[in-house]
Order: sequence, then structure tokens, then C-alpha cells
Amino acid sequence: MGVFKAAAIQMRSGESPERNAVDLEQLVREAAAQGATYIQTPEMTGALIRDRQARAASFTSEDKDIIVATARRLARELGVFLHIGSTAILRADGKLANRALLFGPDGATLASYDKIHMFDVDLDNGESWRESAAYEPGTEAVVAGIDGAKLGFAVCYDLRFPQLFRAEAMAGADLLSVPAAFTRQTGEAHWHVLLRARAIENGAFVVAAAQGGLHEDGRETYGHSLIVDPWGRIIAEAAHDEPGVIVAEIDPAQSHAARKKIPNLKNARDFTINAGEVDAPRLRGAAS
Repeated sequence: MGVFKAAAIQMRSGESPERNAVDLEQLVREAAAQGATYIQTPEMTGALIRDRQARAASFTSEDKDIIVATARRLARELGVFLHIGSTAILRADGKLANRALLFGPDGATLASYDKIHMFDVDLDNGESWRESAAYEPGTEAVVAGIDGAKLGFAVCYDLRFPQLFRAEAMAGADLLSVPAAFTRQTGEAHWHVLLRARAIENGAFVVAAAQGGLHEDGRETYGHSLIVDPWGRIIAEAAHDEPGVIVAEIDPAQSHAARKKIPNLKNARDFTINAGEVDAPRLRGAAS
């Protein structure tokens, strides 16, 4: 397996898929010019739109989507693996999917993944998000081959569910993807440590392209796109929230070496759990 260059593209997607497609093309070309043959974009590359009616009016089916068409053309023209971290796709049943897509150097769709875990949270700063109100969650983890490596798919909030990454690593993934649109509050608290943890736990590279800055719809995302090696070391970072490109070398042999040194995937065992079916006795003198 050979060494190749991976790029994470940081964006500040607005509400217009057409304008975002122009920004996407510029950044993808910049990444390819730096020698990247695997290029990843962030979650919701196509548009970030909070208003439900405006969102419904902006998104379309995969065969008509401008981000899909642009990515397919660029992958073929530049001869790269282009991974759209995710974009909103209208499914045949009328529901939206938060969908990642991987295009090969010939422009063909190699894999797609619908985000499994929906971001339904209420944050301390008053932000409230209900992703499940807009999107239908996926049900299938995905691993695909690229450039001599195996790529495991995830999107943003999936990062908080280590069992997804463990399953992909057990299926052979040595490169894990976490394209994201992390909020500033959660990003400042957990972004770096969670990405490094997923790399360490699985002995895998992690590439995480992020949205960053204040968006047209009023949300603020953290940025700080990262590439982490299998030992948990950050080997590339956009240390800001501005649009841009980071690039790092990926050597799949490093993943195999890390797993040989600490063979936790190999040493994993099934187990049961005793959660205490009988309630503990009350302490004497406890208030009734």
C-alpha cells in the first residue's frame, strides 16, 4: 500500500447551493494543486439553511443536485477521490438524507453514506437543534476502498458514537472520516479530544473537514479541520474558522503498525453486563 496525500477542505457554506458549488470548485482545485488525491469536504457542503421551508425548496434529488454534478466533474477532471462530506439529498420517498458521497477518479460514485445519528440537543447557550425533524437517519455503516486504503464513513454527530468507528475499523478501515459542522460551543469543548480518541482507539488515520465561522442562516461553526494519525497526533490543522485547505500524507502502513503495537481490535472480547436487577436496600435512617 502506497503513501498518498489527503486534503480536508474547510468551508463556510451559505444558503445558496450554486454559490457553494463555486467555492467548492475553487477549494478542490487548490487541494489537488497541492498534490492531494483524496479530498474531503465538510458536512452540508451544499447549503446550511435553518428555515424549514427554505431548506425544502433548495434541495433536490441526487441526479439533479449541483454539488453532486460539480463533484463528479471535478473528480474526473482532476483524477482524484473526491469525498463530499455530506449534502442534503431529497430521497425518492420525499424525505431528506444527510448524505456523504465518494466519487472516484473516473467520476463514478463509489459509495454513499446517510448520517446515522441525528443531532437532537439543547445546549447551555440556548441553541436547540432537532436534526431528526428534517432528516431521515441512515441505517448502514459504510467502508470503501481508496488509493490503497479503506475509508470508513461518518458525519459530524456520529463522532460521539465510538461503536460506529470500531465496527468500521473491525471491517478493515484504516482511514476514518468525520466531515462536520460542529457548533462553536461543542467544538471548543470536544472537537480535538474526540477526533484524537477515535484515531487512538482504532489505530486509524482520521480526516475531519469542517464548516467554520458565522453562516448566513445565523449559526456559528467551529472550523479547525484536522487530520490525525493512528497514534493520535495532529498532523495537519486549520487553526481558525476561515475557508481553506489542509493537506497531510497518509501511509496506511502506519495504521497497521499502530494496531500491531497495541492490538486492542484483535484483543476485543464479547461480554455481558450485570446492571443490578435488584434494587439496593435502603440505608437505615434514610428519609422516607
